[in-house]
Amino acid sequence: MTKQRSDQREVSIPPLGLEGLLGVPDGARGLVIFAHGSGSGRHSPRNHEVAAALREGGLATLLLDLLHPDEERSRRNVFDIELLSSRLAAAASWARTERQLERLPVSYFGASTGAAAALVACVRDANIRAVVSRGGRPDLAADALEQVKAATLLIVGGADTEVLEWNRAAFEELQCPKELIVVPGAGHLFEEPGALRQVARYARRWFLRFLALRRAIPAGHVVFSDRREAGRQLAAALAAFKDEHPIVLALPRGGVPVAFEVAQALGAPLDVALVRKIGAPGQSELGLGAIVDGADPHMILNEEVVRLVRPKPGYLQSEQARQLRELERRRRLYRGERPAPAIEGRTVIVVDDGIATGGSAKAVLRALSAQHAGKLVLAIPVAPADTLEVLSSEADEVVCLATPDPFFAVGEHYADFAQTTDEEVVGLLQRAAAR
Repeated sequence: MTKQRSDQREVSIPPLGLEGLLGVPDGARGLVIFAHGSGSGRHSPRNHEVAAALREGGLATLLLDLLHPDEERSRRNVFDIELLSSRLAAAASWARTERQLERLPVSYFGASTGAAAALVACVRDANIRAVVSRGGRPDLAADALEQVKAATLLIVGGADTEVLEWNRAAFEELQCPKELIVVPGAGHLFEEPGALRQVARYARRWFLRFLALRRAIPAGHVVFSDRREAGRQLAAALAAFKDEHPIVLALPRGGVPVAFEVAQALGAPLDVALVRKIGAPGQSELGLGAIVDGADPHMILNEEVVRLVRPKPGYLQSEQARQLRELERRRRLYRGERPAPAIEGRTVIVVDDGIATGGSAKAVLRALSAQHAGKLVLAIPVAPADTLEVLSSEADEVVCLATPDPFFAVGEHYADFAQTTDEEVVGLLQRAAAR
């Protein structure tokens, strides 16, 4: 028995009659089942906001009450991970028998204790593709963590310090494809302006990365005569975005000549995305993270590398201060008195001349997402396929002209890969501004 409700319908999951809300957009590419935590259910406004964003991205959603009202009165049930995970597994089994859902790959979105239930459930079901946790307690999955095979994204508020430590400990135990994202300044419920919107975008990109095929990226060995020619070819591949009136942001210095051609072809403003890598002590090429310039500079850390290197107390803070000074110098040099472009709600195309590991690009995309860009597009002439796969969960679209295999270095795919100078960057930015 079902009952219609806006773009969702009420469903009852056998054999226990668990209540849920099912929403299936046209052409759905996967199903995400929500595992709510303590004090929350299928009517949670926070999960409804995330679910609506997933449906906009072409994903079906099932918001499910894992406990009956009388069962919720006992806190013991709320923390009974075995019970919750068995209910979640029952919902996945039911979905595979429904005509509307039977062909859709299934993944889980968990909050609070629901995150642990989702991880335990996917250990017992090898067909679960991905798990996303919002302010969850993945640590409560205990010994199951190291058995998880589904790609797992942990999202935690930066101000939710105790839960953040629990998530970091769980992250270390996970052996699957994984990512830990800290939303700066957000608390446990992500009630701060724009915080939940960031959660929704990160979740949607993660699920799309592991549930559905993204834009096809051609392989092959392409050699560009120089960055300007690469930019002209890239501009042709981005023509569909012209009507969205995008902003083009280049990663200096090498990305600026490429981005200049893109901005000119699209009739778009051009600016720079200023980012500096935070290198490991004595190993400057090993990135602990990166810091991105802005009104509120963002430092994005690679949690796995930080745990491996274990820098001394105070190192990250002093390195952050040093790189901020360099960012300020570059800002004055490249931008002068011009203010940074307003990106909220706009389509932003991030351009570089090529990507190898993607650390700087990831930091820029994360910072722009936190600034509430309407749509994020990563556009590059050449990059390795595995790096693009990782970055696909940071951007709404990825456009790349070639993914050579094997991939050794960006410069190998340019006949002329001479270093771009500060003078060239300043000149191109001034020409773009004058235009």
